[in-house]
Amino acid sequence: MTDKKKFIIGSRGSKLSLAYSGHVKNLLMKANPEFDDSSIDIKIIKTSGDIFKNKRISDIGGKGVFCKQIEEELLDSKIDLAVHSLKDLPTQMTKGLCVNAVVKRNDPRDAFLSYSGKSFSDLEPQSKIGTSSFRRYAQLKLLRNDLEVVTMRGNIDTRIKKLKNQEYDAIVLSLAGIQMLSLIKQVKEVFTIEQMLPAIGQGAIALQCQKDDQKTLNILKSINDKETFYCIQAERALLEAIGGDCDTAIGGLAKLSNDKISLKSELFSNDGKKKFEFQASGHFRKAKEIGYKVGQELLKKAGPNFTTQGN
Repeated sequence: MTDKKKFIIGSRGSKLSLAYSGHVKNLLMKANPEFDDSSIDIKIIKTSGDIFKNKRISDIGGKGVFCKQIEEELLDSKIDLAVHSLKDLPTQMTKGLCVNAVVKRNDPRDAFLSYSGKSFSDLEPQSKIGTSSFRRYAQLKLLRNDLEVVTMRGNIDTRIKKLKNQEYDAIVLSLAGIQMLSLIKQVKEVFTIEQMLPAIGQGAIALQCQKDDQKTLNILKSINDKETFYCIQAERALLEAIGGDCDTAIGGLAKLSNDKISLKSELFSNDGKKKFEFQASGHFRKAKEIGYKVGQELLKKAGPNFTTQGN
């Protein structure tokens, strides 16, 4: 921890990031009697992803664009804890840092929003549907190849505003973020896991700190959700096994039941026309091994000419 008496949480400044950090702060206060509202501060840190809002993530450095500056403050001991949306974290952990705790996962599914008064299946052919993700692009195209799927960036509020301004006929967002911001009334439909397998880590909040900061590690143990933690280990091992980044069109979701963890995955070709699937399960203590196995099997199915780079 820092020399200051206050416990400092580093966060991006978007409404959603601050909602996540506020949620973590409340959990810490409930679980640790030494904390109250005045002893935990949330420090807003601007990241490259926040500065270059209109550029594609892959063009400004990939997944790390929402984490790098926050991680630097963590390494410099200017903050004690970094709160990230887990799917923003690069597969390779920054040296000296760790994620040994996550909070209970929110609903990982994808949500369909539209003001045209229609469900996804009722959208007119050639309707314009906005998404920020290669995975969703491929999944939407496989569900309906008669739609125009268009790249969009911006936070949830910005995207909903673009939809209201009729720049798009519909958009697809993470349900977890919508729920966190109490915008559920905006949702027309929630895609099933069979229709759209979520992104790896979707709906999970990662708690990152210095690897050797034993005091913070002990504090975070009190709010770690073990079920989510094991599921995330499997999902991130899958991403690591295929060498995935923010451009990789891949969906993956692990579920824990009793002692058994099962991991379902889908990998899409660059043009979105081919889909490769694999599923495996085993004891939750083998979560990482299961993830690696699923990743390796997916690559085998995709063949030697497959590349994990986006289109």
